[in-house]
Amino acid sequence: MRSLLSLLLSAVTLAALLPHASGAPVEDTPTAPPAGETSGVTSGEEAQVVEGLPSDLVSASPLWHALLKETKLHEKEFEDEFPNGVKYNNLENNKVFSVPETCPLSNFNKEACLHRTAHGLLAYTALLKKVEKEYPNHSICSAAKSYIGRLISLCKEKMRNPEQVTALTGSQEAELLRGVDRPNIFENKMVAHSILRQFHFFLLDSKQAITKRETRGKGSMGSHQILEANV
Repeated sequence: MRSLLSLLLSAVTLAALLPHASGAPVEDTPTAPPAGETSGVTSGEEAQVVEGLPSDLVSASPLWHALLKETKLHEKEFEDEFPNGVKYNNLENNKVFSVPETCPLSNFNKEACLHRTAHGLLAYTALLKKVEKEYPNHSICSAAKSYIGRLISLCKEKMRNPEQVTALTGSQEAELLRGVDRPNIFENKMVAHSILRQFHFFLLDSKQAITKRETRGKGSMGSHQILEANV
C-alpha cells in the first residue's frame, strides 16, 4: 500500500522539483483566485488568520485552525473509549503505513510542498472512510468533509501546475481501503484511531512546512511560533 501512495506522490513531486534542480529560479508568486470567486471561508473564520501574516498565504488560512481544532480532540476521545486499556501513545506502535507522508522541512520547494500536501489530503479523504465505517458520523470525518476540499483548492490556487492534482481513481481508493482492513472488530478500531492520530500530525507538519516556505524572509517570527499561534 505504501508503494502505491509513494508512486502517486512521486510523479508530481518530481515535476515540481525539476525547475529547482535544473538551476532555474523557483517562483513563489501567489496566484489570485478568479474574479468573483472567494475561498468559501465565512467572515467569522477570516478573522482567525495569524496576526502579522498576509491573509492570502496558504499557511494563514483559518481552515487549518478549524480542522486542527477537531483533530486535537481525538486523544481525549480515545482515552474515554479505552479508559483501562490501550494507551493513546501506544498507537505510535500501530502506525498505518499506507498513510501519506508530509512535506519535509528541507529539500522541497514551495511548489513541491503544496503538491505533496494536496495529494496527501486527497489520500486522507479516502482513508477517513475507514474511520467513518468504524465510527459513523465521527466529528473529525464531518469536519474533514467540510474543510479538506477547500484546503486542497487553496493549495492549488498557489501552484504553477494545479492540473497535476487529481482525485484518486476508484481502484486506487479501493486499494488504499483494502490495505487498512483488519480481521476483527478491535483491530479495525485501532486502525481507525491510528488514521485519526496520523491525520492530526499530517496537518500539523504540513502547515509547518508550508509556513516555513511562505514566511521565508518575511520577518523574525519562526515557523514553530506561527504554528503555535494559530492552533
